[in-house]
Amino acid sequence: MATAIPSSIDQVSELLGQADYVADRSLATVLFLSLKMGRPLFLEGEAGVGKTEIAKVLATTLDRPLVRLQCYEGLDVGSAVYEWNYARQMIEIRLAEATGGADRQQLGKDIFSQDFLVKRPLLTALEPSPRGAPVLLIDELDRTDEPFEAYLLEVLSDFQITIPEIGTIKAEEPPIVIVTSNRTREIHDALKRRCLYHWVDYPDAERELAILRLKVPGADKRLSQEIVSFIQKLRTDAELFKLPGIAETIDWTQALTQLDVMSLDPGVINDTLGVLLKYQDDIAKIQGSEAAALLDEVQTDMAAAPK
Repeated sequence: MATAIPSSIDQVSELLGQADYVADRSLATVLFLSLKMGRPLFLEGEAGVGKTEIAKVLATTLDRPLVRLQCYEGLDVGSAVYEWNYARQMIEIRLAEATGGADRQQLGKDIFSQDFLVKRPLLTALEPSPRGAPVLLIDELDRTDEPFEAYLLEVLSDFQITIPEIGTIKAEEPPIVIVTSNRTREIHDALKRRCLYHWVDYPDAERELAILRLKVPGADKRLSQEIVSFIQKLRTDAELFKLPGIAETIDWTQALTQLDVMSLDPGVINDTLGVLLKYQDDIAKIQGSEAAALLDEVQTDMAAAPK
């Protein structure tokens, strides 16, 4: 049996905490409302801030199947919803012809039945499950095009899919739907209106440090503080093409721990910036004097902070 839906905002926070996801109050609130109202949740924000992880955590903590639709340019109904098993249909037709006297009208109905349907993520998410309705993750919707967005309107508003040869298939129990976007383009208002909305921002220093201590518990305490302070300054003071997200914070901390680093210094930062930053222009801008200056500010602030 699936875990019951939380009955309060605090219970949602506790549920996320069971999987080491540190959520602020506003995220826990909108997630609670999404679960209680049965509405899809549209999460927008920069890459690496933890949007996708929310769906994974929900599936784990609620003991529900996770159905993931990874979006990309050119995604179509055949890849996202369903397609017919044409090879099996052809075999069925040949067998009917070989036996002779096949009723063409009946044969047409037979080969366009659910037995010949190949179910893709969206259709799979509408099927009943002994573990309860699945968590449907529609990830990085902004990578698709507007026609596919339009197709999703029926799914997100009525939790149903219309197949011309069969009819309408409706979910007995609506899935828990999480839609994410990195905002590389604007998503149409018609789709947003069918969802509750939340902007997932970069965490503040306190929350980022709490996340780091959960995700990389073996890291030195002072090193973790230096890393968080350095990255917070990168986000606010450095004009970068792509700011590092919490995913990069975790990766960098794990990398430095593997190198047995106990404290940041300019040399270590320069050597490992490729873990933290993913564009050469950003790396070139920070390497050398800029990294040393930021680190000096970090260490000055930490020295002046009350013990």
